[in-house]
Amino acid sequence: MRTSPTDNIYFIGIGGIGMSALARYFLSKKYTVFGYDKTESPITDALIEEGVIFTKDDEWNDSMKGLTPENCMVVYTPAIPPQSVLLNYFLNQSYRVMKRAEALGEITRQSPKSLCVAGTHGKSTTSSMLAYALHASGIGCNAFLGAISSDFNTNFLLDKNSEFTVVEADEFDRSFLHLSPFASILTNMDPDHLDVYHSEAKFTEGFHQYAMKIDPSGFLVVKHGISIQSLCRQVSYALDDNQATYYAENVTESQTGMQFDLITPTTRINGVHLGIFGRHNAENALATIVVLLELGMDPDVFLRHFKNYSGIKRRFEKVFENERLVYIDDYAHHPTEIRCLLDSIRRMYPNRKVTGVFQPHLFSRTRDFGTGFGEELSKLDRLLLLPIYPARELPIQGIDSEWLLQRVTCADKQVIQKNDVLDVVRSQDEGVLLTIGAGDIDRLVTPIHELLTINQR
Repeated sequence: MRTSPTDNIYFIGIGGIGMSALARYFLSKKYTVFGYDKTESPITDALIEEGVIFTKDDEWNDSMKGLTPENCMVVYTPAIPPQSVLLNYFLNQSYRVMKRAEALGEITRQSPKSLCVAGTHGKSTTSSMLAYALHASGIGCNAFLGAISSDFNTNFLLDKNSEFTVVEADEFDRSFLHLSPFASILTNMDPDHLDVYHSEAKFTEGFHQYAMKIDPSGFLVVKHGISIQSLCRQVSYALDDNQATYYAENVTESQTGMQFDLITPTTRINGVHLGIFGRHNAENALATIVVLLELGMDPDVFLRHFKNYSGIKRRFEKVFENERLVYIDDYAHHPTEIRCLLDSIRRMYPNRKVTGVFQPHLFSRTRDFGTGFGEELSKLDRLLLLPIYPARELPIQGIDSEWLLQRVTCADKQVIQKNDVLDVVRSQDEGVLLTIGAGDIDRLVTPIHELLTINQR
């Protein structure tokens, strides 16, 4: 991917989690990295400290002097609107312009063994868990993660001596079809991104196309019950289902995390301990373990590290806790993810009142899964519903948070503005408080934490 002896690369939408990992990769390769994003964030602040030349203005600026089609590549995220001034400038000037997925695809083709994690839910946790296990075991890996790892405080790992590259295989915009996996995990295929795929059938077809891209000499680790064709061998995994190739028994949850017994085709390993919560995360850990075993790694080398795995930011992240109140932040933005979150909360805190602050993500997703959102959010004792975060979309007539609120049946519910959240939660001093969503609701996490901390003094 070299362009000239003095390489430059420009990222349009650099603040995105996937884009920022790529930016860090090219920084490690000694490129001069430029980036635009309309919103400053902790991610863009960190990138500036790491050496990125950043702008939040979607226009030509003085920092671009000296850039030419001969010495600069351009990478953009599909979340960037087609009318972007910068994107159109580079296109009109005949720069080499590629989507983020194309750039990541080239990297996977250069990697001896790319280990990819696909699925509607669980990709970020599972890929970070796999990267953590390889790193902690001394095997090492390069990794492009879809979230900030709590263990590494980054979404990118570099190990020049490792043959492995761990990649989150994103189905949005069919991005994962650019990848070249040696092996892959497939966690689930719940319909999503119907604004891109237009139907559940086409969404499922995208995963079938992805599975056919796996190296025939590699393997696919698939959740038991999913039927999919591939050119490589397949093994399955499941919790409490002995029909799977690998399965877990005696799955338990406590205040310190998850524990289960692992049954493989040849042996049984009792007491696998995972340091984070939720049956869905026990399932993610099982898939990770299967990949490591299928690669021929000794379980004595890597299993002991799972109890120290800290998870990723915004995935069941316990932000504040005392004897009366727990505050947890989670990225859940699909009904299935909200169900997994609330099921774990109810098991861990069975007698506590649960208040959820939820920010719907995308008008189309809210419309397509409105019934599911209503069912899951109704399990809360109290719902504070924020306006829909539009991301890349324009409003859809008739689809707003008031429309969604009508589908929620819990008695204590209201639509509020993001600026009013602190005033509403100020009086909460017991129970469980959740912030839920994939938009900019994460901007509330630090202020809420500070507020709760002050209130407890």
